[in-house]
Amino acid sequence: MKGVSDNNAQNNKQIKGNNENLKKPLQVLHISKKESAKEKDELENENKNTPKTIKTEVNTTKPQFIQDKRKVEINNNKESFNNGSNYYEDLNKPLNFLDESKEIPLERKVDEFDFDESAFLEALNANEPIGTAGETITGKVIATESDGLYVDIGGKAPGFMPKKECGLGVITNFKDKFPNGLEMEVLVIKEQNADGMVTVSARALILRQSWEKVSNSAKNGELIEVLINGFNRGGLTCDVDGLRGFIPRSQLEEGKDHQSLVGKTLKVAFLEVNPESRKLVLSEKKASLVSKFANLKLGQLIEGEVLAIKPYGFFVDLGGASGLLHQSSLTKGSIRSLREIFVEGETIKALVTEIDLEKGRIGLNTALLENSAGELIIDKQTVMAEASDRALKTKTLFDK
Repeated sequence: MKGVSDNNAQNNKQIKGNNENLKKPLQVLHISKKESAKEKDELENENKNTPKTIKTEVNTTKPQFIQDKRKVEINNNKESFNNGSNYYEDLNKPLNFLDESKEIPLERKVDEFDFDESAFLEALNANEPIGTAGETITGKVIATESDGLYVDIGGKAPGFMPKKECGLGVITNFKDKFPNGLEMEVLVIKEQNADGMVTVSARALILRQSWEKVSNSAKNGELIEVLINGFNRGGLTCDVDGLRGFIPRSQLEEGKDHQSLVGKTLKVAFLEVNPESRKLVLSEKKASLVSKFANLKLGQLIEGEVLAIKPYGFFVDLGGASGLLHQSSLTKGSIRSLREIFVEGETIKALVTEIDLEKGRIGLNTALLENSAGELIIDKQTVMAEASDRALKTKTLFDK
């Protein structure tokens, strides 16, 4: 029993100890429960207040959406919108905020811009550059400087003429020779620069006109008189309308002492005229020949001596000038050799059928003196004896 009692005592002791331990947690749990409840109440109170606060804040900060003016118009016109009008198509249409009742023109005419075509063309012409290289212009002197002068040519800027381009040779009394207001013809030698000014020349124009004049004189076989102003080993030099001419020694009548001819005047003809290479060659001998040509006429019957026989014909002396009797103009018949008709030194009669003053050539013909083809071969003496009468029959041919 004792043991039981002890056991119970022990158990009681354990229970007691356990009860003591249990009481304390209960008190702690109770305290914790109380605090939890308190916190729960506080949380519930906060939860109750929080939605109201959020709701208030949402209401106060709610954004205001501004509707598009077109959207408002579409909403106000629900009937047209519900009847099939497309909202997105309407957005693409331009708005007319000024007057919706007026139609917007789809196309504008040129006249609405007050465009004047004639005035536009006049403005273009006014600004068109004046003075292209090689152009001849008439202008007036407006100012004279030490290095040249200014000429009004009708452009936006005057033309400038350097002193060396004002004329041929050395110019004295420059300002007196070119007073303001003097009208003169000039040649444009350089086109407009950045300032719109062109370079003009009176000298270049004179030289151009001289070359044109000389070329025409050469074609017409004219003779000119020149003053010899210099000499060199090959010949003489002279001035021809401002151009430098050259006479070779071989083209002089007396070329042995050619330097003695300086300062004298000679009558010459043109041998070569080339403006591009500026080559002007003259001849005194050709001038003598051309002088004799001046007395010749087409269809004229001449008498001369056979100087030479060539494969293509005969050269005939006409008293200082030579004429060519070509084999095609010899006879209407067939010939085997030229020497069976004429020989060197023989005097013959022939008609003048060509006069080339530029080349210095005279063409002769004996076939026109024949009454029948090959008569000159068969009976040359008769043809030559009756040459004067037969020449009269050909006159009408040359007159035509």
